[in-house]
Amino acid sequence: MAFVVTGRNVFTPAFLFVIFTFLLDSIYSSKFDYDFVTCGSALKILNTAHNARLHSHDVKYGSGSGQQSVTGVDSSDDHNSYWQVMAKTGALCTRGNPVKCGQTIRLMHVATKRNLHSHHFQSPLSHNLEVSAFGENGEGDEGDNWVIVCNGKYWSRNERVRFKHVTTEYYLHMSGDTYGRPIHGQREISAYSGISDLNSWQAAEGIYIKPTQTKSRTSVGEDNDDDSDDDNEDNAKDIPHDEF
Repeated sequence: MAFVVTGRNVFTPAFLFVIFTFLLDSIYSSKFDYDFVTCGSALKILNTAHNARLHSHDVKYGSGSGQQSVTGVDSSDDHNSYWQVMAKTGALCTRGNPVKCGQTIRLMHVATKRNLHSHHFQSPLSHNLEVSAFGENGEGDEGDNWVIVCNGKYWSRNERVRFKHVTTEYYLHMSGDTYGRPIHGQREISAYSGISDLNSWQAAEGIYIKPTQTKSRTSVGEDNDDDSDDDNEDNAKDIPHDEF
C-alpha cells in the first residue's frame, strides 16, 4: 500500500493517527513469534464471552465515584481501547519481561493515562462493584492493582485469563448490560465476586514488546520487577488453577 501526499498542512493529528493505526494493524497482522504479554506492552483486551474489548474515554460516571467510566465496545479498531501493562503501585517492572501468572500489575489507559481501578462503589447497571479509570499520568493508588489469574507460568497471548482486584478480590467482569446516551450501546464493565465465563479475557491487538535479545530465557523476570520469582510462585499458589 502506498500513501500519496499532496497539498499543505497534510500532517495533521488526524492524518498521523490514521498512519499510526495502519502501522499498528500491519504489525499485529504480521507473524509475531513471542507468545507472552510483557511489561510495557500496549494492547487491547478482549472479553471472550461477548467478543467486546475493554475501553475507556474521558466520560465520567454520573453516579457512584464520579470517576472516568470504563466500558466494553464491539469495535476492534477503536483507539480508546489500548491499555499499557505496568508494574503494581510503587514498584518497577522491566520492559519486555513476560508477566507471570499470579503477578500483580496495573493497566494504564493509553489515551487518558488513568489506571484500571475498582473500589466498593456500586456499578450503575448490574449493581456489582464499579470499575473506573483513576489517577493522573499513571499515578493512582492501591485500588489500581490487579492479579493475573492464569494456568501456566506466564500470561500467554493465546489463552484466557482473569483479572482479580487485589483490594476487593472481585474479578473484572462484563455482564452484557448496555448504556444509553451519551455512550449508547457500550457495555458495562464491573467487578464480580465469583468465577464466570463473563470475566474471562484474552490479549488481542497491540504492540507487544519482546525481551532484549541479549537476555536468556532463564534470566527473564529476574530483574527489579514488582514481584520476585519466589513471590510470584507464592502468589500463584494462592490462586487455584481450577478457576478456569
